[in-house]
Amino acid sequence: MSKQSIEAKTEELLTPVLEEMAFELVDVEYVKEGADYYLRAYIDKDGGITVNDCEAVSRRLEVLLDAEDFISGGYILEVSSPGLTRALKKEKDYIRNIGRPVEVHTFKPVDGVKEFIGDLLRYDKDTVVLDVGQEEPEEAVIPRDNISMIRQYFEF
Repeated sequence: MSKQSIEAKTEELLTPVLEEMAFELVDVEYVKEGADYYLRAYIDKDGGITVNDCEAVSRRLEVLLDAEDFISGGYILEVSSPGLTRALKKEKDYIRNIGRPVEVHTFKPVDGVKEFIGDLLRYDKDTVVLDVGQEEPEEAVIPRDNISMIRQYFEF
């Protein structure tokens, strides 16, 4: 089974559980790190996710994965919060972050720059537009197919 198929099937199994618990599925990823495979589910809710929330979801998901048994070979299951600097992956992530600071890294420079920090003004299927001005508004228009990473930005 392909990586994408495993992620899609896991999302399909997990979505009803999370809806019942009033949690949001942020992302599912199936990756190889070193010699091990990891199946990770990132979840969230208003007010943030606790360790107990992660444990409860993990227990329920483990039962479903064992029953379906669609992943050949061993893997490590992890359920966690996406963290403060979570990536924007889905439509709802972009909507949630309109007007908020985001960090964008690009594959190729845009006007000589590969890293941007600014308020997300708007987006569409082709572009992301940030206000990157320090004192005066200044728009940076970044093609979405050139974005290697976009996530919430917090200054520490």
